[in-house]
Amino acid sequence: MLEKLESLEEKYEELTGLLSQAEVISDQSKLQKFAKAHSDLSEIVDIYRQYKSVLKQSTDSKQMMQEEQDEDFRQMLVEEIQVLQEKKTSLEQNLKVLLLPKDPNDEKSVIMEIRAGTGGDEAALFAGDLFRMYSRYAEQQGWRIEIMDTHYTDIGGIKEMIFVIDGQGAYSKMKYESGVHRVQRIPSTESGGRIHTSAATVAVLPEAEEVEVEIDPNELRIDVYCSSGPGGQSVNTTQSAVRIIHIPTGVVVTCQDEKSQHKNKAKALRVLRARLKELSEKEMNAEMAGARKSQVGSGDRSERIRTYNFPQGRVSDHRINLTLHKLDYILEGQMDELISALTSHYQAELMKKVD
Repeated sequence: MLEKLESLEEKYEELTGLLSQAEVISDQSKLQKFAKAHSDLSEIVDIYRQYKSVLKQSTDSKQMMQEEQDEDFRQMLVEEIQVLQEKKTSLEQNLKVLLLPKDPNDEKSVIMEIRAGTGGDEAALFAGDLFRMYSRYAEQQGWRIEIMDTHYTDIGGIKEMIFVIDGQGAYSKMKYESGVHRVQRIPSTESGGRIHTSAATVAVLPEAEEVEVEIDPNELRIDVYCSSGPGGQSVNTTQSAVRIIHIPTGVVVTCQDEKSQHKNKAKALRVLRARLKELSEKEMNAEMAGARKSQVGSGDRSERIRTYNFPQGRVSDHRINLTLHKLDYILEGQMDELISALTSHYQAELMKKVD
């Protein structure tokens, strides 16, 4: 590990020197490339330097303790060495995490899809709750949300919603949300006070750049039609809604949220590009395909990754056996504790594989 860290620090120093050279400063392409590489290394190099400093302080303190005769001062050195050891352990853990293989999608924005599953109107209302939760969380992170396509029920629930969360690092935090989310509560329409169980599915796709996924216009079938509102009501007499079918794969994307046909087409292409990227990655990695299938499933209440239990005010993530009695806070977008626990769990799993 130390050899790797030394190599990264040398690379960082080299980039620092390059960024001050006139020929690099005058070349925007090189400048951006080197600046990004320099920025990517800055955190791990900073922590490595702290780590080296702690090692030196610890060595010096141990040396002083061997030479020191005063018992009070020796005791002070013992306590200092203990504190330094704790810092060393913490910094080592941080360095191991930072050295883990990076998910190339982590810094990307995401396209999220929420669909009502088992439970009828109650499932659709819960899908709306999930969208609100993610919207609040995105707002707290300083990310921007853009709705791509929405299909509402007559009572205001969501049959299906596709939206973009636009912000650096969005995928790194939202990728663990893919799967079936189950809710247990008394619906507002339930006169007998019985608890119902419903479900909604969430899919999280990293947004694909145009250079990553090339789409041949000749392989697309594009239909336009009038957009509709809740319950199929027509809300637009012009043909602004767009349906795009990618003929080779059969992937279908629709978008009707904008009044402009051109804007809806542009949004639909963004979603299509993300879905085609996902298909391509599935073909290259069958193991990933199996994992995602088990996460998203069919929307049945038994295929769950998380349960939101209203009577007990708790949220349980079944993948990591974590239960938080903070339902109201989480639904208001206070998801940091939940997402941090998931991130730590999967980082630990990855470290086991690397070791």
